[in-house]
Formats: sequence, C-alpha cells, structure tokens
Amino acid sequence: MFASLSDRLSATFRNLRGKGRLSEADIDETVREIRIALLDADVALPVVREFCSGVKERAMSAEVSGALNPAQQVVKIVHEQLVAILGGETRRLSFAKQPPTVIVLAGLQGAGKTTLAGKLARHLREQGHAPMLVAADLQRPNAVDQLRIVGERAGVPVFAPEPGNGVGDPVKVARDAVQRASVDLRDIVIVDTAGRLAIDAELMQQLRDMRDAVNPDEVLLVVDAMIGQDAVRTAEEFESSVGFDGVVLTKLDGDARGGAALSIVTVTGRPILFASTGEKLEDFEAFHPDRMASRILDMGDVLTLIEQAERAFDADEAERIARKVSQGEDFTLEDFLGQMQAVKNMGSLGKILGMLPGMGDMKAQLDQVDDKDLDRVAAIIQSMTPEERREPKILNGSRRARIARGSGTQVSEVNGLVERFGEAQKMMRQMRGGKGMPAMPGMPGFGAGGGKKSKGRSGKAPAKPKKGRSGNPATRAAQERHAAVQAVEAPAAPAGAADFDLPDDVKKLLGGS
Repeated sequence: MFASLSDRLSATFRNLRGKGRLSEADIDETVREIRIALLDADVALPVVREFCSGVKERAMSAEVSGALNPAQQVVKIVHEQLVAILGGETRRLSFAKQPPTVIVLAGLQGAGKTTLAGKLARHLREQGHAPMLVAADLQRPNAVDQLRIVGERAGVPVFAPEPGNGVGDPVKVARDAVQRASVDLRDIVIVDTAGRLAIDAELMQQLRDMRDAVNPDEVLLVVDAMIGQDAVRTAEEFESSVGFDGVVLTKLDGDARGGAALSIVTVTGRPILFASTGEKLEDFEAFHPDRMASRILDMGDVLTLIEQAERAFDADEAERIARKVSQGEDFTLEDFLGQMQAVKNMGSLGKILGMLPGMGDMKAQLDQVDDKDLDRVAAIIQSMTPEERREPKILNGSRRARIARGSGTQVSEVNGLVERFGEAQKMMRQMRGGKGMPAMPGMPGFGAGGGKKSKGRSGKAPAKPKKGRSGNPATRAAQERHAAVQAVEAPAAPAGAADFDLPDDVKKLLGGS
C-alpha cells in the first residue's frame, strides 16, 4: 500500500547522500519533496502541514548541522515524525478485570467487519484466550451465515440466536451474548454489528443503544484503508456520534495510496490497534507505529518477521533437526519438506522477503517470486516413498520418471531438485565438520568450484592462471580493475529465490527452480 510513498521518500533521501553539510536550500527542497509525497499519498492536509513543519524545524536545528552524516540524520527525523503521526507507542487491547471482555466492532458496510471479527478471534485464541463471536449484524443478507463460516474456520464458537436478513433485535442479541459467555466460560465477546453504505441516524442510534446495553470494554472502528480521505471523515463522524476507543485498518495489502493510515490517528486522536494484511485469517497483526514507519522508509520489519517465524516453526521440531544434524545424521528431504511447509505458513515469499531491509529497490524482482515453486517442490517430495526421501541416492531413472508423473512435473525438474539437495547436504556436512563455508561460485574469498576442494589444498599443482593474464604487476592490476568495472556494470540477472537472504538449504533447493 505504501509503495508509492516509500519510493518517493527514498528518492528524496537519495539526493541528500554525499553532502557533507545541508544548506537551508537543501532542507527546503527536501521538505517540499516530502510534502508532495504525502499529499500524493492522500494524507490529510492538516497532517501534512504539521508533519512538514516538525521535520523542517528539527532539520534546521543543531542536531543536523552538527551531525557527521546529515542525510542519515534527516532520515532519522522523518522516521520519528512518522512514528508520531502513526500513534507513537503500540496500543494493546484493554481487558476487563472481571471477564468477559466485550469488544464491539463498528464501521460501514464493506469495510470487512465480519472477516476481521474472525481474524481477531483467531488472534486472541492463539494467545490463550477463549473468545466467542456474536452475530449482531441482522441487516445485511447472509451476514449471520458468513460469521458462522468464519467462526468455524477460526475455531471459535458463534452465538447466533437470530436468523438475520432483517429479522431480530441486535441489541438483545448482544446483551444475551454477554450472559451466555459467562455461562460458557468465554473470557472475550466479539460483537459483529451492522454497517451501512453511508453514515445515517439509524446506524448511529443502534450503536448507541448497543453500547449502553453491554457497556463494552473496547469499541473498535473498522476502517477500509483503501478509501482514502473518506476513511478519515467516517472516523470523525463515528467519533462525534458514538465514540470509539481504537481503529482497525483492513485491506492494508491493497494498492491504494494509504493516506488513511497516516491521517486517522492525528485527526481523531484514537490509536490504530490492528491491521489486516490479506484475505486469509492469519493475515492479521498488531499495529506497531515504529515498525510501520520503518516499512514506509524501506528499513524493513525484522521484528515482525521473527514473530511470524516463531509462530510458524515448531520449536521442538527445530530442536530435533538441529540435534540430528549435530550428531552427524543427514538433513533429509522429509526434514526439508517440513521446514518448507513452515515457511509457507508465514505467508507468501514476496511478503516475507519484503520485510527485509533494503528491499524497496527490488519490488519488480519480489513480484516475480512465485509461491508455486514451493508447491512444485513439495509435490515432487510427496511423490517419493519414505525410503527415497531418506536416501535420494537410490533414485534411478525409472523412479524419477514415476515421481515426475506423480507430481505432474518433468523429469528434469526432479533431477534438478535431487542435484541441488545433494549440494545442500554436502554444504551442511562441511559446516558440521568445522571446515567453514564451502566454495561457492561467484562469492569473493571462495573458490569457483561450486563446493569442490581446491587443488592447492590437496597437494596437487595449483590451477594455471587465466589465459591473457599479464605477468607484469602494473599491467595485471590494470586488467583486474577493468574486470571489476565490467562486473559492476554488468546487467543483473533476473531475481530468483537464491538472490535473497534465505537459509542455505532453501536457497540451494529453490535457486534453480
């Protein structure tokens, strides 16, 4: 969502590099470019004015004029200002001292309240809570059935005493749900309320009646992040008519300009608690202003990446594999399949790699990363027998042809997987033996033998110098400088999984697929 804004800000900061000191004209030009970037991202004008004045005031002060690297100091200032307009600190849910905690979701129709209710319930269930969903949207057709399906997928019970489709009293449903939660020992009640295509008096009155009936601990406004300034106006209307405690942004994975996320906190004074980043129930995360600011400035979000990895990877399984490898046993295709499925549980590869710092300049390459590559590799491994997964050396021609037919792939793809896995196993054996990283093609400091030992180490004659290399030291130095320049100016190859900072075994297996 913030791709355009991130690109504009990165280009602005790039112009500051190499300047030992920033003049007032440099700062004015930088602030002007930031202002244009924010307005282009559909950020509210009052927010833009406040943001730019804060950046300019701090940039003109002694903290930049006396800095060793003024450009980095300006980036730091912009990052801190972004964190401030996004809410400053991470805001957590407030839980009731005496359960159940009641959370009411409000918002316009189409904002994604029903799906978000399931995402929030799943998120809280994984944290050890026992939530219950309440179908209080009795206006929209099939809203009750949709919530039942979402609740089943999330593994959370749904309280739905009324059929909906215009039948039933939503205020009574919400009141009865709180009583039912106490009986069923559910510590959190999430109420899905009705929305409208536009704000009207009936909607606001219904929400006020529900608020008075259940006395919620949290009223969360669900806002579609793709509707721009309308999201801010909607939030202002809800705040003045009903009041709410926090905001949840949906569709943050969309391609809109994202001005709502940067405006809504400053305009309403209410924090953003959660963000929905995709269509799946697991595409949901707590909103951290500092991490979001880092994403916008292409600094990555490694902390969120680590948290997702901790949820996706089984700690006991990881310890088992580490112990197995340390004891001299080989890492098998069965082990790799389990690790690859854990990576898939973290989300798409493009999304995962996008959380790494400096990936903003590689958006085109990230778009080319195809998650179906993982599916093809998984299909090949799953078409093998348990013995073949443990001992790929027994895979002869007829076995490979059978595996290719079973996985819907070509024999060449099976051959490529087995070959790359063999190289990965060899690498892990060398690392386990204390020999360090094996020789890898194209890496400085290593031989070009693709993992083979250098002849010089085995006692044999060293390799002959390349043809055409001069014996004159000055001439040879000139040749090497020329080769280095050619290497730098050479066009980059298309990005694949091996171009990114993946684990070595994953990189080896996916690099050629």
